[in-house]
Amino acid sequence: MESEPLIVQEQPANTSFLTTYLYVAHFLARWGARMWEFSVGLYMISVWPDSLLFAAIYGAVESASIALFGPIVGHWVDKLTYMKVLRIWLATQNLSFIVAGVSVITLLFFSSLKSTNFIAFVFLVILTNISGAVGVISTLAGTILIEREWVVVISEGHPPEVLTKMNSIIRRIDLTCKLLAPAITGFIISFVSLQASAMTLAIWATATVWVEYWLFMSVYKGIPALAESRQRRIRRSMPIDMEWSTSTPRERESLLSHDENSAELAEKRWRRKIIDWISNAPCVGAWQVYLKQEVVLPGVSLALLFFTVLSFGTLMTATLEWEGIPTYIIGIARGISATIGIAATVLYPILQSRISTLRTGLWSIWSQWFCLLICVASIWIHNSLVAAYMLMVGVATSRLGLWMFDLSVIQQMQDLVPESDRCVVGGVQNSLQSTLDLMAYIMGIIISNPQDFWKLILISVIVVTLAAKLYTFHLYRIRKHLFHFDKLLASLQ
Repeated sequence: MESEPLIVQEQPANTSFLTTYLYVAHFLARWGARMWEFSVGLYMISVWPDSLLFAAIYGAVESASIALFGPIVGHWVDKLTYMKVLRIWLATQNLSFIVAGVSVITLLFFSSLKSTNFIAFVFLVILTNISGAVGVISTLAGTILIEREWVVVISEGHPPEVLTKMNSIIRRIDLTCKLLAPAITGFIISFVSLQASAMTLAIWATATVWVEYWLFMSVYKGIPALAESRQRRIRRSMPIDMEWSTSTPRERESLLSHDENSAELAEKRWRRKIIDWISNAPCVGAWQVYLKQEVVLPGVSLALLFFTVLSFGTLMTATLEWEGIPTYIIGIARGISATIGIAATVLYPILQSRISTLRTGLWSIWSQWFCLLICVASIWIHNSLVAAYMLMVGVATSRLGLWMFDLSVIQQMQDLVPESDRCVVGGVQNSLQSTLDLMAYIMGIIISNPQDFWKLILISVIVVTLAAKLYTFHLYRIRKHLFHFDKLLASLQ
C-alpha cells in the first residue's frame, strides 16, 4: 500500500515529458493533412474552372474511401502492433501527399494538357484523387491510434480530468493546424502561386516523416502502459482463437458422423459457412460491435453533422472562390473559424466539469444550430459579397458548438466503450462520418452550379436539426428529463 503513492508521484513528470513529444508529433502529422485539406479544393477549381464538379468528385472519392475502409482500418489497428501501425501510417500518409503534390504540380505547370493530351490529364487527375484518398485513409489509422487508443491508455490511473485535458489539447492542436496551415497556404497561393503551395506540401511531407516517427516511438518506449495494453489485447484474443480452433473440428466431425450422406445436413453446413463467413468479415463484425454500444445515438448524431457543406471544406471553399472572395481572405476566415474551435477546446473542460459530459453535448449542438441560422439568412441577401461574408460568419461562429459537441461524444465513447472495442468502434465511427460526408459531396455533384449553393445550405441546416433532435432524444432517454426546471426557478427566485 505504501508503494502506490510513490508510483503516482513519479508518473506525472515522466508522462508530462513524453506527452509533449506526443503533442509535437501529432502537430507535425496534422499540419500536412490540413495543408492538403485546404488546398485540394483550390487545385481542383483551378484545373477545371467555373464548376464544382472536380472538387466534388475528389471529396466523394476521399469520403467513399474512408466509408468503405474505415471499419477495416479500425480492425487492422486493433490487431497489429503499435509499431507496425506507426510505420505503415506515417510512411503511407507522407508518401501519398508527396505523390499528390507532384501530380498537382504537373497539372498546374502544364495547364494545356486538357486540350493537348487529354489522356495524360485524366491520368494525373485520377492519380491525385487516389493518392489523396490513400493519404486520408492512413491519416485515419493515426487518428484512431492516437486519439481513441493512446490518449485513453496514457490517462489510465489518473483522475478523469486528465483524459478531458488530453482530449482538449489533442483537438486544440488539430484546430491550431486548421488555423495556421490554411492561412499560410492561402498567402503562398495569393502572393506566390498554386504551384509553390503544392511544392511546399511535398517538401513538408518528405522532411517531417522521420521526426514524427522518432517522437512517436519515444512515447511508445517511454510509457510502459502502452506496451501493457497491447499485451492485454493479445491475451484476450488467445482464448477465443484456441476455443475456435479446438471446437470447430469437433463440431465438424460430429456433423459428418451423424449422417454423412445427408443432403439436408450438407446444405445446412453450406449455409452456416456462408453466414459465418459474412458475420466474421471485418466490416460486418465491426458494425455489429458498434451498434451494441450505449453511445450509438450520440455517434450517429455526430456523423450527421458531416452531411453538410457548411464548413470551410472543398465545396464551400470552391464556391467562395467562385464568388470572387480572395484566397487569402478565405484562408483568414478559415483561420478565424479554427480560432473559435480552439476556444471551444478551452471552454469544454470548464463546461464539462460543471454540467457533465452528456449535457455539455446538448448545449453544444443546439448552439451550433443557432449560429447556422446566419447562413440561412444569407440566402435572402441580394448582394453576393455580403451574402458570402455572412455565410463565412455563420460557419465560423458555429464551430464553437460543433467542436464542443465533438469532444463530448468522443469522451462518451472513451468512457463507455470497452477497451477491446475502442479501435473497432473508432473505425466504424469514422466510416459512418465519411459516408455522410460522401453524401454531401454527391449533393455537390448533383447540384454543381455555384449559383445553386443555397439549396445545399438549406439541406445542411435541416440535417443539423435532425442531429440535434436525435441527441436530445438520447439525453432524455438516459436522464428522463432535459432541464432542471426546479433549479432554474430557484435561481430566478
